[in-house]
Amino acid sequence: MMGMDPEASPEYLAAVRGLSGEQKLRTAAMLYWIARKIKAARLRELHPDWTEDQVQEKVRRIFLHAVT
Repeated sequence: MMGMDPEASPEYLAAVRGLSGEQKLRTAAMLYWIARKIKAARLRELHPDWTEDQVQEKVRRIFLHAVT
């Protein structure tokens, strides 16, 4: 399966293959939003003086342009 970790366990691979397309999309969306929350949390740690609007704008730009 393209994009799969070559060292992933057979059980994991079987579980992923068993998901429907909808389940895979839902999981991908969930992981995307979790990644945004983690990035926002890290930015808050690095920039405690930033407002929440500044944090969210930076997160938006990071994910929009796929930069770190």
